[in-house]
Amino acid sequence: MNEFEWRQQMRKLREPVAPRRDLWETIDAALEDRGESAAPQHVTRHAPPRPWLLAAALAGAFLLVGDIGLHLHRTAHDAPGNAPALASAPWKPADPRLSGAAIELDAARIELRQAMQQSPDSTSLQRLLARTEQQQTQLRHLAQEAG
Repeated sequence: MNEFEWRQQMRKLREPVAPRRDLWETIDAALEDRGESAAPQHVTRHAPPRPWLLAAALAGAFLLVGDIGLHLHRTAHDAPGNAPALASAPWKPADPRLSGAAIELDAARIELRQAMQQSPDSTSLQRLLARTEQQQTQLRHLAQEAG
């Protein structure tokens, strides 16, 4: 088959094709049979109760609430308001992997405090300082966990 024959067959597919027999007669007969029978009954089927589904939904809800509560509890203890007490003094951890981060965070805290002296009303500097102190606190917690 060459391309010309292939294109001719493709064009023939676009033309409408009449069915071999009249389909409407069958459809009409089926509708009339149904209309003559009893009125259509709308039967509503209810799924059987599934108590395990309710239990799973409740368990998921309790897990979600517990996770949110635990997250809020952790963030309350790691809040920036608690950070200045731990992050105010220079600190050098014994672990060499953490000491570089401690030096960088301490230098950032000092620079941010100097910038705060020049512009004490800057909310962005206050946020950066609180975030830096929070990171220092988290680093101290990591050092304590590492042992």
